[in-house]
Amino acid sequence: MIHVTPLSQLAATLEASSAGHLISLLSVDAVPPRPAHLDPSCCLHMAMHDIVEEMPGLVAPSRAHVETLLDFAHSWNRTAPMVVHCYAGISRSTAAAYAIAAALQPDRDEMALSQELRSRAPSATPNIRIVSFADQILGRRGRMVAAIRAIGRGAEAYEGTPFDLDIR
Repeated sequence: MIHVTPLSQLAATLEASSAGHLISLLSVDAVPPRPAHLDPSCCLHMAMHDIVEEMPGLVAPSRAHVETLLDFAHSWNRTAPMVVHCYAGISRSTAAAYAIAAALQPDRDEMALSQELRSRAPSATPNIRIVSFADQILGRRGRMVAAIRAIGRGAEAYEGTPFDLDIR
């Protein structure tokens, strides 16, 4: 199970889920959380801004970021849930959860997965740059990007509501 949450709900989500792994996608200057109960090898912090194209002075999500994300996901033994968070729980974290779900379930239909994401997270607006790199890495031939574009922008929200995504 993957739990997705904004930073403001991270502590509660970690406690409620009994998570064994944590992925933090925060801006470069943000201090990543260091939950005492998690082994540092079970935590991944990726420093990037929530942007979809290169911009001077900012760090855009890169192919290397997504490769690291997917490698970390593949090393997850799934005996305990994983929590993925970004600042608002709307863009970077939802894109990461979608990418991880697609990577760990290679036969899962991209459109069905995107529709499940939308039903569980009405405000989700997955970062298309992260999704695009995942699509390329996973050899999905544009289907992941098309599926995310098909669900469109999520409902207006200051931050997302925590949700979970089942990994079968």
